[in-house]
Amino acid sequence: MYKVALFNKIPKESQNMLSENKYILVNEQISEVDGIVMRSMDIHDMKFSRQLKAIARSGAGTNNIPVERCAEEGIVVFNSPGANANAVCELTFLGLLISSRKIVDSINWTKNLKQDVAVTVEKGKSQFVGPEIKGKTLGVIGLGNVGHLVANLGVKLGMEVIGYDPYISVKNALSLSWDVQYSDSLDELYKRADYITIHVPLNDETRNYIHKDNIKLMKDGVKLLNFARDGLVNDNDILEALESGKVSYFVSDLPNERLVGAKNVVCIPHLGGSTPEAENNCAEMAVSQLTEYLEHGNIRNSVNFPECTMDRYPNTKRIVVLNKNIPNMISTLTSVLAKYNINIIGMVNKSQGNFACNIIDVNGEFTEEQVREMEDFPGILRVMLIN
Repeated sequence: MYKVALFNKIPKESQNMLSENKYILVNEQISEVDGIVMRSMDIHDMKFSRQLKAIARSGAGTNNIPVERCAEEGIVVFNSPGANANAVCELTFLGLLISSRKIVDSINWTKNLKQDVAVTVEKGKSQFVGPEIKGKTLGVIGLGNVGHLVANLGVKLGMEVIGYDPYISVKNALSLSWDVQYSDSLDELYKRADYITIHVPLNDETRNYIHKDNIKLMKDGVKLLNFARDGLVNDNDILEALESGKVSYFVSDLPNERLVGAKNVVCIPHLGGSTPEAENNCAEMAVSQLTEYLEHGNIRNSVNFPECTMDRYPNTKRIVVLNKNIPNMISTLTSVLAKYNINIIGMVNKSQGNFACNIIDVNGEFTEEQVREMEDFPGILRVMLIN
């Protein structure tokens, strides 16, 4: 039996994927479990037991999880990329229309009307005139799970779309509309776009991705949208650009103290993935990845270990080894197995950065005691035996 903790509210349908004959579910915030399924809870300060093998995040971002520490402790962290992509795409276009048609300002103005409403509306509506998006140019930075959907929808709505992503995957490239103009120059995108939306992860390379130097290249009156991560747009620089009119509107799904209430800024309370469909999709993906790892050792969509999968060979035991990506590790593993006359039937090794994973199907009697012996070798982080 596997013990799994649910750290946040997880849809019942996803919980039902954890069958009662294999899993014990607890709703306590403890680490004495085999796996954790979670959403937004911050667990950076939590101490994990040696029993904990995996954490599955129902959502794409993992900034609330100590990813590197988990890797060092042999804990695989999964996320759910793309499961909420349609929800974020739809909200992005709501934000685009908000930036263009002054919707929020007009609604707030209308709420304060007390009498002669119809007459006042006709007299006052001209202050909220805004352009249609058809025929305008949309710049999409990042053509991943969300970005390529945004680009395609922009085309369908009659926009001229320019996309930029030096790391675009083959899958998303094949899914991209032929009418999306792919640019290998960000400067070109900045100079041509009437609307710019950013859909990239937050890391050391992308922090303050939008700043005063590239804002200078943009059209006067450009409208910016951030439905990805706080920190991608430099707050000081965007506020200065809004004050000068260089940027006419900024819509963000990531509010912070600097942005809330600022001139020509609309803050949405991080609703990108807040739909029943997205929450169900994310939870199902998270649970599926967790069970696949615990029961079969296969790793998909991990943020700290490489993707590593292998079909199970019949009548074998499976050994899963997580280790530092250092020389001679494979020979170390095979020598230990040979010492105990264990025959390797199938094996796959994958590495990513500083870490690696080995899946080994074997014939022979390999025991938990031998597992512990193997874990004592330098560089080995965790060994799992799956019967």
